[in-house]
Amino acid sequence: METLFKRLSAFSATIILLILTSIFVVLFIYAKPAIKEYGIKFLVDPRWGVVVENQVSSTQIQSSMDTSINSDTSINDDEDIPMDVDIPTDSDIPTDSDLVGQDNDIPTDNDFLAQTNTPTKAKVIYGGLIPIVGTILSTLIAMFFAVPIAMGIAIFLSEIAPPFVAKPVGIAIELLAAIPSIIYGMWGLFYFGPFVAKIFGGSSVSLLVAGLVLGIMIIPFMASLTRDSMNTTPNVLKESAYAMGATKFEVIKDVIFPYAKKGIIGSMILALGRALGETMAVAFVIGGVFNLPKKLTDPTVSIPVVLANNFAESSGMSLSALFYLALILFVISFIVISFAKFYFLRDKK
Repeated sequence: METLFKRLSAFSATIILLILTSIFVVLFIYAKPAIKEYGIKFLVDPRWGVVVENQVSSTQIQSSMDTSINSDTSINDDEDIPMDVDIPTDSDIPTDSDLVGQDNDIPTDNDFLAQTNTPTKAKVIYGGLIPIVGTILSTLIAMFFAVPIAMGIAIFLSEIAPPFVAKPVGIAIELLAAIPSIIYGMWGLFYFGPFVAKIFGGSSVSLLVAGLVLGIMIIPFMASLTRDSMNTTPNVLKESAYAMGATKFEVIKDVIFPYAKKGIIGSMILALGRALGETMAVAFVIGGVFNLPKKLTDPTVSIPVVLANNFAESSGMSLSALFYLALILFVISFIVISFAKFYFLRDKK
């Protein structure tokens, strides 16, 4: 039984690793055409769906004209004209009256230039700079807004509020975490967005509104997990600190926070992952336009919003570019969360 239990546990862990690996492999396979086409420049190119026409250069046009003229006048005066060639006489040359009412199909230089100036090939350029910037900025705004508020809620519920207040408020916080994201998006679009626009100016759909809505969404997760981590602090540690004359602030700062540090940072990491990948709420309030934001009140777009808005009607290179964006989001999330886990949660000897 003991051996079976160990094998089942190892199998469960292996399944998770296989799933993560398969996600990365599938994203890479479908993104490979876009990676070959655009390379690393995809990360710094602000264009998305821009058609670029490759035209024949003026040097190529002049070279083609010279070649055509030389081929028409290649007969040398010293060469003998074959005897079997019928030399036209004056009577055989059509006059202007003979050409009246007939289509003149003789090409001119203007016709030749018009043909050579016609675009030979149209190429669509896709770049991921704007969605990447929108994702990172909206996530940073959300974290700056949510972290202090979540910490304050957790401290109040864990150490300050009386039990008859802490219990119902804690339940309400947990219920807020269960609200679907689309409800946050609708509330942000019709109420919170116009409210923010009146205070800070700009549009009711903007990078700032998206960041604040994201922050409101992740506050319940962070506050609930932080409160639970703080509640794990043994009472004997807190009572010892109070017996030595420490204040409430000193106990929280010097006893509770160090003891619950891993749980607090873990809650921030989970909230960060939620903010990076949020789609529906952000799609309502970020604007959905491919504009690089010059200020926080400008509308822009994020990677999840681009994927949600364009995936259904995409094919070919555009679909591969979307998979390229999804791969970038996967890598960004993995790097950020891994850095936070290994840097902040490492064991210091």
